[in-house]
This record gives sequence, C-alpha cells and structure tokens, in this order.
Amino acid sequence: MAASQTADEAARGVTAMSPLQRIKAILGGSAGNLVEWYDWFAYSYASLYFARHFFPHGDAVDQQLQTAAIFGAGFIARPLGAWLMGVFADRAGRRTALTASVALMSLGSFAIAILPTYAQAGVWAQLGLLAARLVQGLSLGGEYGASATYLSEMAGHRRRGFWSSFHYVTLVAGQLFALVVILILQAVLAKPALEAWGWRVPFAVGGLLAVVVFWIRTGIAESSSYLRAQAQPERRRGDTLAMIRSHPREVGAIFVLTSAGSLSFYAYTTYMPKFLVNTTGLSKDASTQVMAAVLVIYMLLQPLVGWLSDRVGRKTTMAVGLGLGALATYPVMTAIAGAGSAAAAFGLVLLLILCHSGYAAVNAAVKAELFPTHVRALGVALPYAIANALFGGTAEYAAGWLKKAGHESAFYVYVALVMAAAAVVAARLRNTNRTSLIEED
Repeated sequence: MAASQTADEAARGVTAMSPLQRIKAILGGSAGNLVEWYDWFAYSYASLYFARHFFPHGDAVDQQLQTAAIFGAGFIARPLGAWLMGVFADRAGRRTALTASVALMSLGSFAIAILPTYAQAGVWAQLGLLAARLVQGLSLGGEYGASATYLSEMAGHRRRGFWSSFHYVTLVAGQLFALVVILILQAVLAKPALEAWGWRVPFAVGGLLAVVVFWIRTGIAESSSYLRAQAQPERRRGDTLAMIRSHPREVGAIFVLTSAGSLSFYAYTTYMPKFLVNTTGLSKDASTQVMAAVLVIYMLLQPLVGWLSDRVGRKTTMAVGLGLGALATYPVMTAIAGAGSAAAAFGLVLLLILCHSGYAAVNAAVKAELFPTHVRALGVALPYAIANALFGGTAEYAAGWLKKAGHESAFYVYVALVMAAAAVVAARLRNTNRTSLIEED
C-alpha cells in the first residue's frame, strides 16, 4: 500500500476515534511524561537530604546553592536534547522519539541511585552527579516537544484544550509523585537513615518506572499528522534553519511564553519548598506536606482550565493567567515569607498556582498549533528548551543568590516582570482555536 494511502487512512482513523480510543492514546502518550518529570523533580526534593553528601562545605544555603547549580546544569543539556529529539521526532516519528527519551531518563536515574558520595570519591562524585543530570537534561529536552506535539495531534479540534491539558496533568503528577515518595520515606525511615541512604530510593524507583514506560511506548500508535507528513517527501521534515526562517514570530512567541511559564513554575513549585524552609521557617516535613496538597489541586485544575479554553479561547486563557500572575507574584510571595503557619502558606501558594494554570493547561496545544506538521516537534521543542534553560533552569539559583545577597524580594519583581511581558505576547497571538495548523481536525 502506498505511503499516501496509509497516511490518509490514518487521518480518517483519527477523525473517527471513539472517546475510549482517544483516552487510550492520550494516556499512552502521557505516561512517559509523568515518569520523566518524576525523575527530574526527584532530584530537587531529595536534594534537601543529599546536598551535604556531594557538597559538604559551607552552611545549608551554600550546599543548596551548589545542588541548585547542578540542577541548573541539567537545563544546559535540554536545548541540545530538544534539537536532537525535535529533528528526530519530525523525521522518524513521535513514538520513536518518545521511546528514546524515556530510555535516556532511565539511564540518568539509575546512575544517581548508585553514585558514590564526596567522602567516597571526592570531586568525582560531583562530576558524576553533573553527568547524570546532563543525561536527564538531554532526555527531558527531547520529551517536551515530542509529547506536547503527540498529545496535541491526538486530541482533536473540539476538545484540544481539554485533552492536551493532560500534558501538564502528568507533569504535575510526576512532581507530586516525587513528593509522595519523599513523604513515604519521611514516614518509614528515621531521619539519619533518610539522610544516609534513603535519598537514593526515589532515583531507583524512577529508573524502574522508566523501564516500564519504555515498554508501554513501544506499543502506542503513531500520530496521523506525522504519517501524513511522511507521505509528502517534497517537504523536508525537521529542517532547523527552514523552521526558523519560515516561522520567526512563532519561535519568538514560544521563547517569551516559555520564559515566563518556566520561571514562574519553578518559583512557585520547585523552589517553593526551600523558600518555605529557609525564609518562612517551616520544617522540611511541613513544607513537603504543603506542596503535596498544593500540587494535588494544581493537577486537578488543568483539565478544567483546558475545558474552559475550548470555549473562551486558548490565547485568552493564557494571557489572563500570565497577567494575573504578574500582578500577584510580589504581594503573595511577600506574604508567604511572613506566613505564620502551614495553613496560611498553603492558601497563598495556591493563589499563585491558580494564576499559573492559565498558562500551564493550554501551553502544549497553543505551541503545537502554531507550526505545520513537518517542523512541529522541533518548533515546539527548541525555543521552549532554550527559554527553559535561561529562565527556568536559573530560577532556583537566582532566588538563592538574591537571598544570600540580602535582596530576596528582587526575585519576586523579576518573576513578575517576565510574566507581564509574556502576558502581552499571549494577548497578541492569533486565536489558535480557529487557526490551528494541525490539519486532521
């Protein structure tokens, strides 16, 4: 059978998808996203316990700064992973790229689980930690574009906001799962055991889960968008320079939107447990419990906001969320710093999460809809990863550095200004609910 016939039949198959078939495709495509983000965030939460094993010098803030620097180094590899996997996904298929990315994540997680400490290997332990994070950065850089593209292509036009929101549902679920593992370890292990060896458990769990997802992803269906593009050999798939020349405005828009979305996400979630401990004065256990409760609500909000975006418009949803976040960040972060209880901190962090959901729920769909199929995965992944490295990857370090310098509130201003700029860009986007470049709708 000719390739064009295969593509046409695949396209008709997607159009005729039953709700159950669509759910199966969405869950199959997003399962790896959950594991990828679990592995990524396990480092951040477990670093409260392993920082001194790799960076034994200085006080607790100094140790966290050094582990945050390694966390940020993982972001350096993400643009390279995004470029390699974006090209790969546009040329070899979404499914193939998704399978390769989760295999890399498994390798990085197992490596951290067995790394020697500084007391055992000296500086080689630090270099090993850095190398493992770089491998995870390559993996996650490739995961975002491929998974966001796959879920958006499989979602269908009428409910694309709703179904594609599961990209962030699984992202937050991965982060939440990492927190839950830490909570379980806190409950079943004495603190000396947790700090001595228990911190390795989350990485071993993540590596095993990645192996399971690798097997699952080998069995998911390829998207009809890719099959249709594959049947058009006159269009070069995954051409980086052609993508930038043909879509400079879209590349720039994704860069700005991701800068704000990533910076605020890491400020509100990944950095927040450390902020609650080092600034607000909550215990490590209390800060972990606060963030676990916040993330449950955050996860459940995404489909609701995605559903809303299918009715009021995805660009409107994004612009309002970013605008509200820009207005709320400084006063709310200031209030969190002075919060007198875990309950007060929970309510205040939740306000920030509500704002961020306007961006989070719809970002995958909006970005995917801006590009034609033959460069879609690359167009989504590359500007995202560069912005993520520059703004998301440096968020914790910038926050810690400003705190150390005695200007912690400057970090709140920084986050607010970047979000305000992105809100303007979002408001000026075309309405992708009506102008989507995903063709099989």
